[in-house]
Amino acid sequence: MKKILTSALVLFSLITPKAFAEEPTAKALLDQMNEASQHLNYELSYILIKKNSIEPLLYRHALSEDQQLAHLVYLSGPVREVIRRDNEVSYIEPGIEPFTIESGTMVAPVIPMLNTDVDSLDQFYDYVKVGRAREAGTATQVLRIVPKDGLRYSYVLWIDEKSKLPLRADLLDRDGEVLEQYRTISYAVNSRLAEVMGGLRSAQLPKVLSLPEGAKVSESDWNVSWTPDGFEAKELSRYQMAVTDRMVESQLFSDGLFSFSVYVSDKDEHSLKGQLVRQGRRTLHSLISGDNEISVVGDIPPATAQRIAQSVKFSTEVTSQ
Repeated sequence: MKKILTSALVLFSLITPKAFAEEPTAKALLDQMNEASQHLNYELSYILIKKNSIEPLLYRHALSEDQQLAHLVYLSGPVREVIRRDNEVSYIEPGIEPFTIESGTMVAPVIPMLNTDVDSLDQFYDYVKVGRAREAGTATQVLRIVPKDGLRYSYVLWIDEKSKLPLRADLLDRDGEVLEQYRTISYAVNSRLAEVMGGLRSAQLPKVLSLPEGAKVSESDWNVSWTPDGFEAKELSRYQMAVTDRMVESQLFSDGLFSFSVYVSDKDEHSLKGQLVRQGRRTLHSLISGDNEISVVGDIPPATAQRIAQSVKFSTEVTSQ
């Protein structure tokens, strides 16, 4: 009996370290997911669940002659599609003319973390493995993406153990409440998708829109003096509101996972005074500062939006200090 027990312990000591060594870290799983989402030919059929709605969607991705192709189709209601060809994204929606913009990212309900530069998030988010579960009928690894500063939302991801594709994503607020769920119903990885989607390469889509002269602004008389670490300012633009004829300046900020925009205009009778609204993931906060209306809109918690809006400084304020 002692010999059997000793042999079993020796065998366990030889196998266990190797087994643990092969278990990927949360960061390694995210890297594998990013690699799979960009290089596999696959389709995901999933639903987006919000508090008051359920939206069925189909997302296809393929590499065709080294060109990234992606196609998102809304499966209920009027025909709506989003098509990506490398760094050009076309939007086809009812009631408006189809248009194309230069971007490598779809502004659409795509499962989060697809085509995301994970390395750029390391400094601002922690990755925590939660365990294993089943989703869409297959075994998955579950992990959390948690902000280190507590000033933004977090995700829980279910990653397929075989394909490494994300099959479910829950968006959580700072209290752990689920704001949105992306849940895959069925999926397939198939090399034939490259052939099927190859037609998108030659499809007649609208030409890339160019911003009208004067829309891009090099500098302004205001700036955002505080944002959570990692949020980088993008292009500053200026345009005229169609209804009120007010001139509005806006600037987009993104950390690679979440984004928000700051809008500044002269106040008038239409100005929103001290409004703070959150609908799902989207927060709107507006305030009046002197003769200006400041609004912050984006995928951030209300308290964060409020602090960002209050941090906007104007050149007259800076010189008077």
